[in-house]
Amino acid sequence: MRRVLNRPELGAACGVVAVWLFFAGYAGGSGFLSQAGAATYLEIASELGLLAVAVSMLMIAGEFDLSVGSMIAACGMTISLLCDRLGWSLWAAIAVAAVLSLCVGMVNGLVVTRTKLPSFIVTLGTLFILSGSTIGVTRLVTGRTQVGGLRQALHYGSAEALFASRIGVFSVSILWWMGITVLASWVLLRTRFGNWIFGAGGAPDAARNLGVPVARVKITMFMTTSLSACLIATFQAVKFTGSDVLRGTGKELEAILAAVLGGTLLTGGHGSVLGAALGALIFGMVQQGIVFAGVDSDWYKVFLGVMLIGAVLVNTYVRGRMVEARR
Repeated sequence: MRRVLNRPELGAACGVVAVWLFFAGYAGGSGFLSQAGAATYLEIASELGLLAVAVSMLMIAGEFDLSVGSMIAACGMTISLLCDRLGWSLWAAIAVAAVLSLCVGMVNGLVVTRTKLPSFIVTLGTLFILSGSTIGVTRLVTGRTQVGGLRQALHYGSAEALFASRIGVFSVSILWWMGITVLASWVLLRTRFGNWIFGAGGAPDAARNLGVPVARVKITMFMTTSLSACLIATFQAVKFTGSDVLRGTGKELEAILAAVLGGTLLTGGHGSVLGAALGALIFGMVQQGIVFAGVDSDWYKVFLGVMLIGAVLVNTYVRGRMVEARR
């Protein structure tokens, strides 16, 4: 029992139950309880969850990455432009986007670890650079801010099967979400590198004195968050058969919020990728639940903010009870 109470994701699990019960009672008859309803909020949660898992690991390592939202747009547009304008194979375009994301993540990590500047500032600058570059290059090449035509790209069928197919009414992205969450949990809890992540975020000086390559750990985590953004971009580009320069806007804050909902501390050194996945599930249920509840779209963000603050309060209350139970 004590081991369960010590788990950081316990609060998020309680939040998931609370949010589900609320919408089941308030909008259950409108489709929230149906299989199709579950498929919609799980699909939303899966794409955010893929990003939140990587972001939570970076936060545990003591850093933030605000550039992941603009990275989604940059990678998606890279894929679309290479296929639509240059006639590249879709797989080759995805590979180039992945390399681009890894390079940006490495630069972010190197600047943060070499200059000691706050990652908040460094990645905020990267956000603006990527966002402006994506809009500027796309307008320069196409004169538009949206590029389509991916369905005619070489090897689109195999990419669609992997990134945009469905198992019944459920999106294949849910399997990706579950698989990557399990893999990340194993890395974080069962490997030496996972211990290094906790050490780099919780007590970096002590970890460094014990031989932990703190800078290398942080650079690796920056590259991981960027690569996860590229994966989201690939899902969206294949699913919508094109890209938009504004796609991914605000996703960096949603991912951080999901990680916090899942029990990851903003100060680093403590958290859980399973909690981040559950935080994304809360976000998906709230986002889709208010649609089933028939709330006026003018009040969408207000209602969303209230529900999310409520979930955080439930999380905080449960964690407080956990601390008292340990005393």
